[in-house]
Amino acid sequence: MNALFLPGIIAPASIRYAPLLPHLKGVGACVCDLAVYAGAEPPADYSIDTEIASIDANADRAGFERFHLYAHSGGGACALAYIAKRPERVLTLTVDEPASDLTAADHADPYWKLIDEARSLPDREATVAFLKLQLAPDVEPPIPPGPPPPWLAKRPAGIRAISRELERYEVDPARYRAFEAPVLYTHGSKSHPRWLAMRDRLAGLFPDFRSELFEGLHHLNTSHQAEPARTADLLRAHWARAAG
Repeated sequence: MNALFLPGIIAPASIRYAPLLPHLKGVGACVCDLAVYAGAEPPADYSIDTEIASIDANADRAGFERFHLYAHSGGGACALAYIAKRPERVLTLTVDEPASDLTAADHADPYWKLIDEARSLPDREATVAFLKLQLAPDVEPPIPPGPPPPWLAKRPAGIRAISRELERYEVDPARYRAFEAPVLYTHGSKSHPRWLAMRDRLAGLFPDFRSELFEGLHHLNTSHQAEPARTADLLRAHWARAAG
């Protein structure tokens, strides 16, 4: 059983999935960072197609002809773009609060104006504003103790690059309707309410769609971090439903 994991736009994949992977013994796991962070700065020609090509390259290097795809936030949006172009490679899809579902309906959400306003702020303020926009209005973002880790220095530029591209990139809903593999959507009760609307929108598009709500969790303390054993059990049951 092979699975490829993509993180969101903040924490590196090795940190984000450290709690989950010990609960997935026996799984061939390929844990990949987003292509936006491949260099010191986002590539000048960066686009969501860059991320699609990166998923292909990582799967090829891992020797995965077909695989289960799990992705969070910005990685979740890239995973949705991927299955729209490479459906034949994906056995199942799991998205944890994808940053966008890449539909016209999502692009029309006033939320993107708030993201645009956050992007215009200086780096530190932009990152804090972006984090707050992932949460329900009454939830404050957790502030880790100690000095910021070195990898955080790349995040303001990465956030700006990927969020701009997510606003531009659109998937024809017919691509989702044509994707017959099982889809699992996970989300937390304390995240921004946009993920409820996204869940319902995708439920009306994918032929085989299930969702799981994690009470008390949110975008910055999500299921695979706070409840890794439950998430692993959920994934194994989901993966077992694959036709291939």
